[in-house]
Amino acid sequence: MLRNYLLPVVLLVLLASCSGPKKKMLYYAHQPEDTLAAQLTRIAASHGYTAVVTGNAAYLQTDSLAMFNLVCMPVSALNGLNHIAVPELKRYLEAGGGLLAIKDTALALPGYPWLQALDTVTGARRQDNGTVYVLPQPVSEQQLNEAWTAAGRPDMRRATTLPVPDSARYTRTVLAQGFDEPMEMAVLPGGDVLFIERKGAVKLYDHTSGQVKTIASFSVFSGIEDGLLGMTPDPGYEKNHYIYFYYAVPGEKAINRLSRFELKDGNLQQASEKILLEVPTQRRYCCHSAGYLKFDTKGLLYLSTGDNTNAEETDGYTPVDERPGRHLSDVQATSANTDDLRGKILRIRPEPNGTYSIPDGNLFPKDGSKGRPEIYVMGSRNPYRFSIDAETGYLYWGDVGPDTKIRGEDGELMSYDEINQAKQPGFYGWPYFLGNNQAFPLYNYANKELRPKKDPARPLNVSPNNTGLQELPPAQPAMIWYGKSASRYFPLVGKGGASAMAGPVFYSKAFEKAPYRLSPYYNGKLLIYEWIRGWMMFITFDEKGNYLRMEPFLPHIKFEAPVDVQFAPDGSLYVLEYGSNWFSKNTNSKLVRITFKEGNRDPVAAISADRLNGAAPLTVQLSAAGSRDFDKGDKLSFQWKIGEQTAEGETATHTFDKPGVYAVALAVKDGKGGEGRATLQLNVGNTPPVVKIQTPANRTFYWDNAPLEYQVAVTDAEDKVISPDQLQISFGFLPDGRDAAVVLAQGGTGNVKHLAGQQLLNSLDCKACHSMKDASIGPAYTAVAERYAGKGHEVAQTLAGKIIKGGSGNWGTREMSAHPDMQPADALAIVQYILSLSEQPAALPATGTLVLKEHIGKSPEGRYLLNARYTDKGANGVPPLSGSTYLLLRNQLIEAEDFDEGNVKTSTITTQFLTFAANVRNNSYARFNDIDLNGIKHIKCRVKGLEGGTIAFHIDAANGPEVARATVPGGMKEWQEITVPVSSLPGMHPLYLVFTGAADKPLLHLDRLYFDHR
Repeated sequence: MLRNYLLPVVLLVLLASCSGPKKKMLYYAHQPEDTLAAQLTRIAASHGYTAVVTGNAAYLQTDSLAMFNLVCMPVSALNGLNHIAVPELKRYLEAGGGLLAIKDTALALPGYPWLQALDTVTGARRQDNGTVYVLPQPVSEQQLNEAWTAAGRPDMRRATTLPVPDSARYTRTVLAQGFDEPMEMAVLPGGDVLFIERKGAVKLYDHTSGQVKTIASFSVFSGIEDGLLGMTPDPGYEKNHYIYFYYAVPGEKAINRLSRFELKDGNLQQASEKILLEVPTQRRYCCHSAGYLKFDTKGLLYLSTGDNTNAEETDGYTPVDERPGRHLSDVQATSANTDDLRGKILRIRPEPNGTYSIPDGNLFPKDGSKGRPEIYVMGSRNPYRFSIDAETGYLYWGDVGPDTKIRGEDGELMSYDEINQAKQPGFYGWPYFLGNNQAFPLYNYANKELRPKKDPARPLNVSPNNTGLQELPPAQPAMIWYGKSASRYFPLVGKGGASAMAGPVFYSKAFEKAPYRLSPYYNGKLLIYEWIRGWMMFITFDEKGNYLRMEPFLPHIKFEAPVDVQFAPDGSLYVLEYGSNWFSKNTNSKLVRITFKEGNRDPVAAISADRLNGAAPLTVQLSAAGSRDFDKGDKLSFQWKIGEQTAEGETATHTFDKPGVYAVALAVKDGKGGEGRATLQLNVGNTPPVVKIQTPANRTFYWDNAPLEYQVAVTDAEDKVISPDQLQISFGFLPDGRDAAVVLAQGGTGNVKHLAGQQLLNSLDCKACHSMKDASIGPAYTAVAERYAGKGHEVAQTLAGKIIKGGSGNWGTREMSAHPDMQPADALAIVQYILSLSEQPAALPATGTLVLKEHIGKSPEGRYLLNARYTDKGANGVPPLSGSTYLLLRNQLIEAEDFDEGNVKTSTITTQFLTFAANVRNNSYARFNDIDLNGIKHIKCRVKGLEGGTIAFHIDAANGPEVARATVPGGMKEWQEITVPVSSLPGMHPLYLVFTGAADKPLLHLDRLYFDHR
């Protein structure tokens, strides 16, 4: 069988010694075998130098670069360097190294000013302490000689640019999880974390006990996107204990309220409420409430408000419906209205008596003559998360964009999310402009025609629903903008659904003595993040505070809808994750703490247990063996806390005498101040059910039309009577046997026919708006399946087209995001999976017979999967537990190279699409796991004898019982099939193939085995 391998190509030319230290050159290119590489190696040979030619980017690191006098690469390779390699190259030049750049294309790294000079010069120029040579193609021998001759050995101690920190220096700890729509948090002095949930709960995470408790509950209107939206402590919280909240007041009067409360001794004093500000709203239509709160360093309080406008009945345009009676669908009445507080970021100064005053420098005069004086920024759609730069005072916010069918100047749909920067107050465009001030045509909802676009230099709001000024301030462009498809301007953001968020700006001096502060590399950088796409990025600015570039931050971590991000006083980063489904309590919503350590790093604690559940008394063996420390040589110590008892050591044993849910805590210390923690939950009082599949048939292989008789037996210590309705049995054929692991990971039951569509669906952004059973922003998948059940292939094609193109109307007027890059076949696979949810497969009985025929005519890679799962009733206060087992049947043909363990080597002949165990030698072996020889009469071996030898088949061990033996003659010119009888044994065993023959000579090639039942 063919196997594809990608082998790194590294050409190392070691030449004759010469007097003095050898000079070394690194040539890095995407295609390192090009003509330039040959030219450089010839020059190296003529001078007695060493040349390394490679396409491996691992060479572009400090420890490797220090070995080279000269680094050479074409500009096309330079363009492909990532955010880690470019600073390393800068450090190399600061250290005195030389860079030779061959101009085979234009430079495409605009975020690095020092590199931009490469596009404007030819020849040699100084860069820091090194030299950059920029040469056009073709490169002459003389030019290369000059670069070689001038190259000097770098001294990396002279480098001043900071490297990107190693990702292994971050530790992620989940502090708590399972919240009901968490919204905003604050890390309080002392380390506790206060956070709110949209439906009204105020919760406190106690950092000493690790427990979460509800300390208050607001009565709120939680329809559409309203509720308890924002919370922030007063800058003087340690003395005055003030906490500010922004919430939707319940009742008939539609208002959102900003109030101040006192938090004392862990209790929120409801009677202490001081109402600062009320924002009139409408509650007939969804959406956009925003509601984030944050103070700046001057004691000014910022509040973001959404446009609160009908976002559903837009026909794919902006909501500017000026027809009589449609004012709630006209965003010109809110975001673009100078006399309305919605679609804005407000800035006020709270006063000690519970009122507020207007600070200097807002968008409109304090007397309100030109607009509401609280407004700092207007023209926002949903400015959901923002931050204020502690040094510059600049305001940054993410604005969640619309779904439109209008195409922008670059041909992309103008469904942009934005990251904005306000150096001063202003109007930021919505609903007239988006992105870099690209203008929307104004849709006339009365006659369905398009009106002229607005002028960003002098936008006029002439809507009859506008109660403020007609002439608005000039529109300001976004700093970053991106839509649903890949962005040509900001490619790192990816594609799909989007909800842009702006986090804090990091400054090292604010955390000078903090133990977990980030590396100074991030000093002055803005952290942004994505609710739907789950990433974080840092933004670098130039000396004028303008956008320069972005780079990934913690790319190895996938966040589940991050809704708030804050730095704690100790420098650690707290992340509040909303979870997968909108308007829902999510098991994967969580509070996460991320710490960074320079120098000595914290150990990573890990707990394993031999049992997680069981009846009382329950004895559990605990182990910390999975814990690790990235600093070599550190000696770890382990402290356990189990209830009120403590223990030390890498392992611990504890007996739980009474039923209950217990938490086990582990602290791992390295003796140098580093500490890592982990917790594990144990359920005592309920034993998981034991499920078994009994069959007289072979448990490894299938063959044509064979009957599979089975019986599922369930035992449960607490359930006196096994409930048949709690037993789920599923069976199906998987064309790609590797999908079995995916099915089992998802519980093993259900329809496996449309697994490819299910996997595609899970990989996309669809979960941001849909869930399996409950309506969210969009309909539940089960509701879609029920509506379109039995409608035929034509309807499926229509739905697949809607996934690609987007649309609205079938489930309300809210626009569904388009997926323009998706292939039609993939969209159809997703639709077929969703529609299959309405199919009710016949329930399999606990005892039955299945005929194995679906594989006939299909690839031998296919597998049959019979899976059984039983969920008990729960007992002694412990929730129900499930037990499961499965039977996985494979084709009788097994490729030799698919062995599970062994010391034989494989070889591939690509022209024949053939991979095999090659040049097998004396006393070598190959092991194949889980082989059932029940009913097997013969094993057919496809071999090519070389010297010749013997293949002995043993079970359980290499020297275990022998069940078959094949003698392979030598001197074979072609592949031959040798058939040997086998002892038919029931049960699953590891099968060992042991090869013997002449010592130190290749005995044979083995291509495959066929286990024949005939």
